[in-house]
Amino acid sequence: MAAALERFIIALGTAPVLDLPDPLLEIPLRYAVLGVGILELGVALVCRFGKSVTWFSVLATWLATNWAVYRIGLLCMGLHVQCTCVGRVTDPFQLPRGDASYILACLPICLVLGSYGTIYWLMRHRPRRLASGFLNSSREACESHVEVLASGVGQKIASPRGLNPVTVQHAL
Repeated sequence: MAAALERFIIALGTAPVLDLPDPLLEIPLRYAVLGVGILELGVALVCRFGKSVTWFSVLATWLATNWAVYRIGLLCMGLHVQCTCVGRVTDPFQLPRGDASYILACLPICLVLGSYGTIYWLMRHRPRRLASGFLNSSREACESHVEVLASGVGQKIASPRGLNPVTVQHAL
C-alpha cells in the first residue's frame, strides 16, 4: 500500500516531466504512474483482506512480470532508466547514482524470481485428485493424510487429531 501511496503522491506532483509521454506506453507519465498506483493498491487490498495464498502469489507474480516486461521493453528501445527517485537515500553509502540504480533494479528481479518460485512450490504441493473421486491432501498441521469424497468440497470436517475443524477445499 505504501508503494501505491507513493505513486499517487508522484502523480499529483507538479514536475514538468510528468506531462511528457512515457516512452513505451505513449501516454503522459502522470497517467502511467497513476495507473500503476491503482493496480498496486488493488493488489495490496486483495493481499491484505484476501485469504488465499495462491491469489497472493499469482498477483505478486503478475505485478513482477509486468514490471519485467516493461523494463525489457525499455531496454529494447535503447533506454536505460536511472532511478533518480532515490534522491539522497543512497548518499550515506557514497554510491554513485548509476550504481544505486543497478542495485534498486535487482530488488524487483528478486521479486520476479521469488514469485515464480512460490507459484512453482504451490503447484508442486497442491492436493491431488485421485481417480476414485477422492481428494488427497497432506495436512501439515495434523501431520497426516486426509482423504474425502470430492462431493464433500466446501463442507467442514473434523480434524484427524480432533483439533479445529477444517473446510474441504477444491484441489488447486
